[in-house]
Amino acid sequence: MRITSKGQVTIPQSIRDSAGFLPNTEVDFEVDGDVVRLVKAKEPKSGTRGELVIESLRRARSHVTMTTDEIMELTRGEA
Repeated sequence: MRITSKGQVTIPQSIRDSAGFLPNTEVDFEVDGDVVRLVKAKEPKSGTRGELVIESLRRARSHVTMTTDEIMELTRGEA
């Protein structure tokens, strides 16, 4: 098995199955001298970029005081 130029390596299916590494499983690396272990992360990492954007938009929404109709009227201009 080789590490790619991007630093990637494929974990064989049998090892993923026995370790319980499902798609999107968060993992950590533990270094002990010359040995590196891949282990399930104890705490989830921060959200994905998409999740962080959605959270940011939800926080910003609480600052908007205009109704949807008022915003639509502004964007349409005078009739």
